[in-house]
Amino acid sequence: MRVFVTDPPAALVSLEEAKDHLRVRHDDEDALIAAYIAAACAHIDGPNGWLGRALGLQTLEARLPAFGTCGWIELPYPPAVSIEGIEYVDQAGATVTLAEGEYELAGNLLRPTWPGSFPAADWRGAAGETVRIRWVAGYEELPAPIRAAILLMVGDLYANRSTVVVGAGAAAIPMSTTAEHLLSPFRMFA
Repeated sequence: MRVFVTDPPAALVSLEEAKDHLRVRHDDEDALIAAYIAAACAHIDGPNGWLGRALGLQTLEARLPAFGTCGWIELPYPPAVSIEGIEYVDQAGATVTLAEGEYELAGNLLRPTWPGSFPAADWRGAAGETVRIRWVAGYEELPAPIRAAILLMVGDLYANRSTVVVGAGAAAIPMSTTAEHLLSPFRMFA
């Protein structure tokens, strides 16, 4: 299953919030701070993020070779909020949109409405992508520990603009373990 972000989330932390956290009262470094916010969020959010989940509301698209045989599909990058649409290529080669009443979302499980089953998609090998599922995932309101961790990461990036400190001896600058501890309960493992 390949997953893409088709509609990215809005900023998870505002520039003003980050500046308040950093105690910055001027506008000279707004672009720099905004870049640090983007970097911190990109590091933990969505399909490429360390957490393995969607943080801000975003639209994702999964591409699969078939619906599978287990009767349900676990959508990655929770929390799943709603299904935007499901399309598949049928045995005749036509693209078909699955009607809303033919499936349901239960947490992160997408399943056919009882007592139905998913239709047969045209099998084109494991690399074929004949099923496309679009869904909205993420939090309406970002959990406080995640918000705090993002602000800590922004603070680390702002205070330590290099990865080493040179002085009496060179020393690596560790990133905040506090941020990792705040994020750990939200981390998903495949």
